[in-house]
Amino acid sequence: MAEAQNIPVGSTTAGSIAVAAESTVATRMSAPPSFDVADFPVPHGREEEWRFTPLERLRGLHDGTATATDAGLKVAVEAPEGVTVETVGRDDARLGRTGAPVDRVAAQAYSAFTQASVVTVPKETVLTEPIRIAVHGEGGTAYGHQVVELGAFAEALVVIDHTGDAVLAANVEYVLGDGAKLTVVSVQDWDDKAVHVAQHNALVGRDASFKSVVVTFGGDVVRLNPRVAYAGPGGEAELFGLYFTDAGQHQEHRLLVDHNVAHCKSNVVYKGALQGDDAHAVWIGDVLIEAKAEGTDTYEMNRNLVLTDGARVDSVPNLEIETGEIVGAGHASATGRFDDEQLFYLMARGIPEKDARRLVVRGFFAELVQQIGLPDIEERLIAKIEEELEAAVA
Repeated sequence: MAEAQNIPVGSTTAGSIAVAAESTVATRMSAPPSFDVADFPVPHGREEEWRFTPLERLRGLHDGTATATDAGLKVAVEAPEGVTVETVGRDDARLGRTGAPVDRVAAQAYSAFTQASVVTVPKETVLTEPIRIAVHGEGGTAYGHQVVELGAFAEALVVIDHTGDAVLAANVEYVLGDGAKLTVVSVQDWDDKAVHVAQHNALVGRDASFKSVVVTFGGDVVRLNPRVAYAGPGGEAELFGLYFTDAGQHQEHRLLVDHNVAHCKSNVVYKGALQGDDAHAVWIGDVLIEAKAEGTDTYEMNRNLVLTDGARVDSVPNLEIETGEIVGAGHASATGRFDDEQLFYLMARGIPEKDARRLVVRGFFAELVQQIGLPDIEERLIAKIEEELEAAVA
């Protein structure tokens, strides 16, 4: 496993260049992207992009047997003045502009949704309050589609909050105009039996900035596929992720940053903690630097903290470089057990073991929680982490 040297963790600053391709297939799907579900064979678990996923627990999302029900989802959008919120049909020309589905579930979701939500921030509009999208499951099966578009030089913070119980397959699109700045916080706080599979596509305009913070706690199976591409030079993308995988849960994050335009930057930092029997976290970080993407500056990192026996992590960073004319590129991945020395250090200073464990885990996640920028969400996540730790001790 290759790791760039002299590059600070989480930094896109130029350093030593790690030119490596951990997998020759991971950044290229086995089937080309398509909006037609028929273009994707039913997966059997032997495919590169499905080999970690428990297909039998997807409740039919992968093979076409899942049928949307009336008791599916409730979606509510709260937006500041000046933001346009629309419900549109499948034929709306604004859908699908960020790229086609890359696997069968995403294609099934695109083929099966009946209405899409489109949130538009006009050009040069700078929002001082967040846009909040609440997605609440009511026990049914649903297919969804969401578009968030920022006009040129607009700035916005969007929170997408998933709660309740559902079997959900969805596509989410983020379209950034030139010079726009968008921060998206996507929270997966599902009930224990929920299944959530989604593809997130971001298209970053010239000199635009995109920051994604993905937080995953709940659900039986959560598989997210964030993807970034660029529409002009000077674009920047930061992808942060935080996940806490408990006993029996499967949480999978599969990222692709496609540097398809020259002089763009990307930075990926995902951290996870796991505890309990059969807790399984998967992180696949793919970065592709195309031949035309000269001047690229990119770095990706994944860290995992295993708190108990019985948990499993699969972490695979992939870096594919087609041009040597780049500023910097590197990746890193590490998985380790809970640090007993840190625990001993704190306990030796009179801190009870339970509180010491909480402090260590909070410190592990601190830099990512701070990226959210919303006190209510940050406090909620810290409380959730402590709730999970409390349950483990009990």
